[in-house]
Amino acid sequence: MPNTYTLIASSTVGSGGTASVTFSSIAATYTDLVVKISSREESESNTEMRMRINGNTSSIYSTRELRGTGSTAASFTLSGTLAVAGRQNTAASTGSTFGNFEIYLPNYANTSYNKSFSSDSVTENNATTAYTSFVAGLFSSTSAITSLSFFCEVGDLAQYSTFYLYGITNS
Repeated sequence: MPNTYTLIASSTVGSGGTASVTFSSIAATYTDLVVKISSREESESNTEMRMRINGNTSSIYSTRELRGTGSTAASFTLSGTLAVAGRQNTAASTGSTFGNFEIYLPNYANTSYNKSFSSDSVTENNATTAYTSFVAGLFSSTSAITSLSFFCEVGDLAQYSTFYLYGITNS
C-alpha cells in the first residue's frame, strides 16, 4: 500500500528575510514526517542549514554529512547543540537561485527510543562550485518530536525561501 502525504504546515519567508522558521505543535497522528525546503541564505557565504528539534539546545545532536562540491568530496561529523540539515544557496550563489532539501524523520512520535533523521540537499549555481549533501543524524532523546526549527549557520533566510511540513501515514 502507498504512503499518504498530508500537508501539515507551510511557511514562505517574506520581505527582509527571517532568522528562522519554526513548525510547532506537531501532532503525533502520523507515522513519519517529511520537510521539503527551498532556501537561500540572505547575505553571507556559508551554506549550512541548521535544524533544532523541540527547541532543545542541549548537546544531544550528532550528524554525519557526505558532501560534494563538483570537484571535491568530503565527510564531516558534528556533535553538539544543533543538527546540520544540509546545504543551501547563499548571497554568493547565482542570483535568484535556491537550494533544495528533503528531510525525513521516521517514527517521530515514538517515546521509547532516540530519533534519527536523514536529509539530502543540493544547491544551484551557474559556476564551478555547487554542493550536494547527504546527512544522517541522531537526536538523542526519547521525547516525541513536536517542534522543528530551521535557520542558517550565519545570516538570515532570504525572502521567498519556502518550507513545507508533511505527515506520512502508512496506508
